Formats: sequence, C-alpha cells, structure tokens
Amino acid sequence: MSYVKTLKRIRNNKTNYRKRKAILISKRNFVTIKVSNQNIHCQFIQPAMNGDLVLAHASSKELEKYGWKGSLNNLSASFLVGFILGKKMISKKIDSAILYTGKTAFTSKVAACLKGIADAGINIPLSEESLPSDDRINGAHVSQYANNLKENKEHYEKQFSKLLSNHISPEDYSKHFEEIKDQVSNSNFS
Repeated sequence: MSYVKTLKRIRNNKTNYRKRKAILISKRNFVTIKVSNQNIHCQFIQPAMNGDLVLAHASSKELEKYGWKGSLNNLSASFLVGFILGKKMISKKIDSAILYTGKTAFTSKVAACLKGIADAGINIPLSEESLPSDDRINGAHVSQYANNLKENKEHYEKQFSKLLSNHISPEDYSKHFEEIKDQVSNSNFS
C-alpha cells in the first residue's frame, strides 16, 4: 500500500483546483459570492500569481446604512448586495467579470446576487432560466402572503415578527425594496 499525498485544501473540501486553474489561465477578473446563515458577502477579485487582489467588496451589513429593514440573507438582500457590488465596480471603471463558485453550490441566493450585479450594468455571463423571477426578488410574494395571512393575527405576528419589530409592514415589503434600490442607484461610490 502506498501513500498518496493530497493538498490540505482538497482534503478539507475548500478548493477545486481544476476550476481555479481555469480561472488563472483565462486571466479574467471574477466575482465570488458567499452566503452564510446570516449574511451575504460578494467580492470582485483580480487573480494574480502572488495572490488574488480584492478590488471591490459588498456585504449585506452595508444594507443597514441604506435603511434596509428586512432580512440580511434572503433573495431581496442578495440582489441588493450584488447591485451594490456592481455599482462599486462601475465606479472603478470595471465593466465585466465572470462568476467563480469554487466548491460552493449555485443557489437561488447566488443567482439573485448575480442578477443584481448584471442589473447594475456589469457584463457578466448568465442564463436567464437560472435567475429567480422579479416578483421573488422584490418581495412581492411576501406582500401577497402577508395579505392572505392577515386574518389570523397571531400567526401573522409570529411569521412577520422581525419586520414588524423593525416598523415595516409586510404588505409594503416590495415598496421598501424599491426604495432601497433607488437609494443604492443614486449613491456615489467614488
């Protein structure tokens, strides 16, 4: 029996070196999106031989400075984080990138973030079939569900306790989303 040495990052399931090699050979800048239980982090990275350079970064924690009162890790927040990163990239005269997922799965939250980057004006390859609908992104489904649930006051208050504690009506969720999106659009990222 012989010993086969594997790299620690492969053993810990952290790096897919085939994808990484393809990114480095292409010499294209890329976007990474990481979704945790509470936050979303998005980075625009330029690959380099001595280590990657992060040229722009956006996080769902930044949404609070725009007055976001919803969850920091749902589809709406994912889109807004991508939109912020896209606006930061445009302010740095960057107009294109590719998505690098590495070992992470391509989920609807990643797709929403990618759509936000594209809606900000960045040329990024994506498939329209893989993106969530606009109604899911802007929270229209939340508003509709809140209207249906309003008759059962106890369940309504339990289901939407975070929104109600933040003084926002769940029926106005999509309106709140559009207000925050407009604030991000009008912000100066220079």
